[in-house]
Amino acid sequence: MKTVKEIAEEIVAREGGFVNDPDDPGGATNHGVTIHTLRRLGLDINHDSRIDVADVRGLTRGQAVDIYIEHYFKRPGIGALPEAVQPSVFDMYVNAGMNAVKILQRLCTDMGFPCDPDGQLGPQTIRAAQAAYEAAPSHFADAYGIARRNYYYGLADVRPQSRKFARRTNGGKGGWITRAEEFINPRYHLTPAQHAARVAKWG
Repeated sequence: MKTVKEIAEEIVAREGGFVNDPDDPGGATNHGVTIHTLRRLGLDINHDSRIDVADVRGLTRGQAVDIYIEHYFKRPGIGALPEAVQPSVFDMYVNAGMNAVKILQRLCTDMGFPCDPDGQLGPQTIRAAQAAYEAAPSHFADAYGIARRNYYYGLADVRPQSRKFARRTNGGKGGWITRAEEFINPRYHLTPAQHAARVAKWG
């Protein structure tokens, strides 16, 4: 299995550089780290006594990797989950915060191992995740990835501004969907026709 640092470096590469998209509720972002994250963590990157877009621009890849490892892997407790699902939950936590855990909790509950969808990786969720993994060791990571993909589609269903992240201008799979499918066995990837059918109601 890859190290946590290797996974974090892949996340940084996947996230890309500086973006300030008005349709992205995260606001100004660099290497996937948002201005809201810097403010929440009190990280004044350029040491000018304020945290603004300039700090987001100045964030290095190495700093982003360190932020992810400490605040998106270690502190939430992702290392206590079955190894097979850690990379996808970690990647999703960077992308969607506690919703990454809520998706896991709902999946475990659907598989017959109930836990409260509170977004916290407490003992109940860890036990449920381990039991779910043991019940389906070859499919648990795929099931989480599929649930994650469904979450993205559902988000775009209710928020039209987010649809460009799930569907490209040419109608193909957007970044959200391809990102989720990086953690799903190719046999479970949607075909272009299946994707088109899923987003057809968006117009």
